[in-house]
Amino acid sequence: MERKKKKSMTMILVIAAVCISSLSSSVAQQPFLNNLQFNCSSNGPSTLGYSCNGAHTSCSTYLTFRSSAPSYQSPALISYLLNTNASALADLNRVPDVSPIPAGDLVLVPASCSCSGPYYQHNATYTIKALGEIYLLVANDTYQGLSTCQALIAQNPYDPLHLTKGMDLLVPLRCACPTDNQTALGVKYLLNYLITPGDTVPDIARRFSADYHSVLLANDLDQDTVIFPYNSLLLPLKTEPTLAQISAPPPPPPAPSPSPPPPPTDRGSGTSSKNNNTGVFVGVGVGAAFLVLLSGLLSWYFCCFRGRRRERRSALPVAASAEDSNAYGGGGGEKISPSTTTTTPFKSNEIRTFLDSLVVYEFEDLERATGRFAEENRIGGSVYRGTINGDDAAVKRLKGDYVPSEIGILKQINHSSVVRLSGLCVHEGSTYLVYEFVERGSLSDWLHRRRSSREDRTTADSAVLSWKQRVRIAYDVADGLNYLHHYTSPPYVHKNVKSSNVLLDAEFRAKLANFGLARAVEEYGDGGGGLQLTRHVVGTHGYMAPEYLEHGLITPKLDVFAFGVVLLELLSGREATYPKDDEDEKEKERGELLLSGSLRKVLSGGGGGGGDDVRTKLRGFVDPCLRNEYPFDLALAMAELAVRCVAREAGSRPSMTDVLMTLSAIYNSTLDWDPSEVRNPDSMVHGRGC
Repeated sequence: MERKKKKSMTMILVIAAVCISSLSSSVAQQPFLNNLQFNCSSNGPSTLGYSCNGAHTSCSTYLTFRSSAPSYQSPALISYLLNTNASALADLNRVPDVSPIPAGDLVLVPASCSCSGPYYQHNATYTIKALGEIYLLVANDTYQGLSTCQALIAQNPYDPLHLTKGMDLLVPLRCACPTDNQTALGVKYLLNYLITPGDTVPDIARRFSADYHSVLLANDLDQDTVIFPYNSLLLPLKTEPTLAQISAPPPPPPAPSPSPPPPPTDRGSGTSSKNNNTGVFVGVGVGAAFLVLLSGLLSWYFCCFRGRRRERRSALPVAASAEDSNAYGGGGGEKISPSTTTTTPFKSNEIRTFLDSLVVYEFEDLERATGRFAEENRIGGSVYRGTINGDDAAVKRLKGDYVPSEIGILKQINHSSVVRLSGLCVHEGSTYLVYEFVERGSLSDWLHRRRSSREDRTTADSAVLSWKQRVRIAYDVADGLNYLHHYTSPPYVHKNVKSSNVLLDAEFRAKLANFGLARAVEEYGDGGGGLQLTRHVVGTHGYMAPEYLEHGLITPKLDVFAFGVVLLELLSGREATYPKDDEDEKEKERGELLLSGSLRKVLSGGGGGGGDDVRTKLRGFVDPCLRNEYPFDLALAMAELAVRCVAREAGSRPSMTDVLMTLSAIYNSTLDWDPSEVRNPDSMVHGRGC
């Protein structure tokens, strides 16, 4: 009898457990993505779409999307991208069909949601516009996380490694219909909300008048789960969403110049630090540019007359090569408060025009700062490390009491990715320029590990730049060049972009240096206007664009070409020119191979191996010092961007704005990449030494 009672009790418990499990699965809607969409080679819960488990196989629903200038800023353009009705979208957001919506504003998008096999989706189509676009960037950048690269791969016939311009993609946008339990509770819509940096589930629920616990159930979340940007959240709503709900809180004001994303941090999978991830929206108005210039002048004023001091940092100097004497290693800080007068009479009237914006140093101050320009303080060439009022500085000595052209450029520039000039001194026929000191030396030294003649300068020989650091450096350099090309008046072409003229500070943030060859150009558009001609062709072999070498043609696309070479250096660890081997006889040039021509055949997949051949060749091209600790899809995107930048025809190269936008997407995806997800020691390629 007792045994029967126990058996009956066991059966009751089993039945109860099954019922509770069934009830839970019918109430809960879909698992939260939890950043699984960044690993395109692996499918996880919900990466292919929301399961078709609703009360109906189709329903009306709503998506959210952020207006992005200039491509998707009006209701007509957004509706075209998302395959929805433009008039309905315009009415819902209370704007005319063709009127621009402020960049960054959230937009409500009405859509129809239907079961397609086992998943709900709203279908859109997208045509690949340029070489370098991959499924990951289409899903996370163009469609802002409304789709995933896994879903794109599953529903399109194209090889992920061979997307080309003109291909038409089916884009399954994520949506869902209410379950039976949600319908019984009065839920009529499941809004697909794009998570914004700083969002929390309680805040989102309050904003849309949704029940907090219903939101948790709908996304299979618990109260302690951290949510991340580039993920979508389903919001069970009993009424249609309103414009007032998406308009609050108000969007942040636009930055005065393309703002860099937050500094790189260790962002392992599932850690709360991922909540800091943010996208970068590029677009700056003329008024904002004016504010940048005004703030720059004010900062110079306070620098010169208030003298702000900053905590000194330990330096990790790296010697620069003699040919790059204008670039230097060393590190930064807010500068310096020397005397603002000099006993040396100026022979050039031009110098007097800079006294209001630059500090004028006494020569004796510079002598004390550099130990009388002692050899042990020489950074490279004629650049010396010095200490003034407790702050580090780099002092460059030039022969002649003339005004170098870079003074006229740097005195009006205030950008975090451009090395800062703080002042000058003229003494007995020489001009001395004082710059911020950038601690970690040049990018060239870190990538190519040149050894200094002194034993204490070996940091770059023993350390390796990580993938995240390399992507961030590329972004910083692109940000600085984009600023020069578009947000200075007049615009400038740097003309000497190379890894030895990229300096790294204590946090491995990059700064452009050496503006001795920079040239002002007329206003130009993306078509490459503002061209100039010169008979005096100077530069570094391997970085000079073909049109400049052959015809002396100067346009902003000259910088784009050189930047593409720097990208290739970051990817491969090789120098801009490197020794030939027997297999590359056709590419001989002065006994060396050009890095700018080395990647096309890698991406072409020659040899009949298809995508696997490209994968193998690209892994062989990537710097072996990375030890395979990089996301292959993002490395492929960067490689294809580099190939576009070094195109032989200037008109085929992207503008620096386009480059910056692509790198922004790559960088933000990199922040959520976990090395443990992609590391595969069996596929590592050996052969080139590290």
